[in-house]
Amino acid sequence: MTTEAEDGRRVLLRRGCIYAPAGPPATAMLVTGSDIEWVGTETEAESVAGSVNDIVDLDGRFVTPAFVDAHVHLSMTGQALSTLDLSSCDSLSVALERLASYAAELPPDSAVFASGWDESTWPERRPLTMADLDGCTAGRVVYAARVDSHSAAVSSALLERDAGMARKPGWRGDGVVEREAHHAARAALHGLWTTEKRREALLLALRCAASRGIGTLHELNAPHIAPVDDWMLLAELAETEPLPEVICYWGELHGGNVPADAVLGFAGDLCVDGSIGSRTAGLREPYADSNSTGYLYLDADEIASHLIFCTERGLQAGFHVIGDRALDEVIAGLRAAEQTVGRSALAASRHRLEHVEMPSVAAIRTLAHLGVTASVQPAFDATWGGPGGLYEQRLGRFRAEGMNPFATLADAGVGLAFGSDSPVTPLAPWAGVRAAVHHNNPDERLKPQVAFAAATTGGHSAARRDGHGVLAPGKPATYAVWDVSGDLVDGLPDLTDEAAVPRCLETVVSGTVVFDELTAKGCP
Repeated sequence: MTTEAEDGRRVLLRRGCIYAPAGPPATAMLVTGSDIEWVGTETEAESVAGSVNDIVDLDGRFVTPAFVDAHVHLSMTGQALSTLDLSSCDSLSVALERLASYAAELPPDSAVFASGWDESTWPERRPLTMADLDGCTAGRVVYAARVDSHSAAVSSALLERDAGMARKPGWRGDGVVEREAHHAARAALHGLWTTEKRREALLLALRCAASRGIGTLHELNAPHIAPVDDWMLLAELAETEPLPEVICYWGELHGGNVPADAVLGFAGDLCVDGSIGSRTAGLREPYADSNSTGYLYLDADEIASHLIFCTERGLQAGFHVIGDRALDEVIAGLRAAEQTVGRSALAASRHRLEHVEMPSVAAIRTLAHLGVTASVQPAFDATWGGPGGLYEQRLGRFRAEGMNPFATLADAGVGLAFGSDSPVTPLAPWAGVRAAVHHNNPDERLKPQVAFAAATTGGHSAARRDGHGVLAPGKPATYAVWDVSGDLVDGLPDLTDEAAVPRCLETVVSGTVVFDELTAKGCP
């Protein structure tokens, strides 16, 4: 629909609906090079129509800032998109049938990669095991990740590639791996995933994101997730075709051996604990369906040391934290760091927490006081919240009802940024906005405009790019064009469950098209 960004090239979009709530109703937008020159009316559009290089007739279509996904794992996402997805399996037996069918179609020596299974929705109520995988895949190397990516099932052939896996914490004896054993399984997996395959996976994930109206992604990598070399591959891909922009974080204490100028921060999946689904999140009280209280991977002293290290270097720090006991350690670490570097320096660094699903009112006050962003995933509530859902199974009704308190966080002044944690939940930003608006706990529902802001400007703010993510003069021309059926409600599409999700027709990043449905440009 539009053209590549060129210095001084002017593109006029007109006869549409431009999402610019800060000003009067707008139907047109003028883009010059990589930036927006003005947003206005048809009268203004008519006055400049003769002086532009291209005119795009929107024909009533809806234009918004492109979405920001503030938490993704790109190589894992691409791998999941290109291999076997078990997320729709409603029983263990169906999962095994699909694994067997999928394996039978592969070349004889190929490994089987699968993801997305969730035993909490199966009548059998048990996970995949090594015996299951060996029996249905004829002895192949198999890695099948649970939906939360914090545990997996492996075959005996994969175990043979690293026999030490069975001696690491998190080896459960039946082929299910978590914690360090899971990290070892992933390391063995990376040995089978060639550089070219990783490049293909990254490209597939980026193209998929572009097709969903996502213009910016926060890549939250860590040693236990994917090789640091993925950054080099991302840079190479950016030279080959227009793609969404990627902001890179590295989750390792003090950054490990990664140079500070290579990333925006040492943040993201620097894990304080695990996940609710795998029962590895650190809880104060035991799980409702287990005697376990989960695990802690970092303590308050380590957290404080990391916060101080990053603050003194002008970097963002951040942690994966889900359970209430894990958040206790983070809050203690924040308070200790505050004593060393001071509140002003700590708040100016704009540190971030990923997930932060079980915060107390006191913890929320501390986050607001110290300017910490909550990078949250509304699709978690839509997928696992509500009566009978995974949260209730694992935590009991009372704790489950308090999960993911988005409205409480927002009302307290904590900055919210929405992400998918893809491949844990899909790259589906409108679904995330809808999930926040229709939270399973009515007290925690966000207004549509607040939820949309968390999925756009909130993501930019989380990356310390204040003022980005709006359609206004002088801002980057990073936007998406949507085919929206029905009337807008308070300036946004109908977000009720009965309404169709808007379909992305085009995604533009700094004036350059990265996805165009009409020409199939950027299509995954």
